[in-house]
Amino acid sequence: MKTNRLEAFSDGVFAILITIMVLEFHIPQEASLEALLPLIPVFLSYLMSFIMLGIYWNNHHHLLQASKHVNGAVLWANVHLLFWLSLVPFVTGWMGEHNFAPVPVGVYGVVMCFAGFAYYLLSRALVALHGGESTLAKSLGRDWKGLASLAMYIAAIALSFVNSWISCAVYVAVLVMWIIPDRRLEKGLVKQPSTE
Repeated sequence: MKTNRLEAFSDGVFAILITIMVLEFHIPQEASLEALLPLIPVFLSYLMSFIMLGIYWNNHHHLLQASKHVNGAVLWANVHLLFWLSLVPFVTGWMGEHNFAPVPVGVYGVVMCFAGFAYYLLSRALVALHGGESTLAKSLGRDWKGLASLAMYIAAIALSFVNSWISCAVYVAVLVMWIIPDRRLEKGLVKQPSTE
């Protein structure tokens, strides 16, 4: 199977998730700048999750561009990823509405950790399908960056009960680490022979 239907479906889900998140903003009852102040935590959680979903979409796009075809295992791995990402609007809203309280911040980390693990499984399913000598496999390598992200999420979950702002700083550090699209895949696509 070609990747185009998987890409189109996934793109639609990403677009819906980003749209749902913005609906968490409740319009202030007053027409003053002070009325916006209570929305600052909601906006900050939205901004963090918006960037995170953008990063997932960007890297998902690069991952599928480096893939020639998909199979049932890849389809289910992708659905698994989309399941965890579909929880992002809920945990984002919960975290923002409760001013980054420890439990919502920790649960946010759990969702991010499982989403990261699901992305890792998706990349491994694609490598298994395309073979260890494929451009995709060579571009991804052992995926230390993905594994480091998982370790950081686990640390942030534990830290959320010590200081939720430190946890948020770790989440932002993961975002910074991934903000530039995965150059390994971009380089692999440039070098990719047309016969592969």
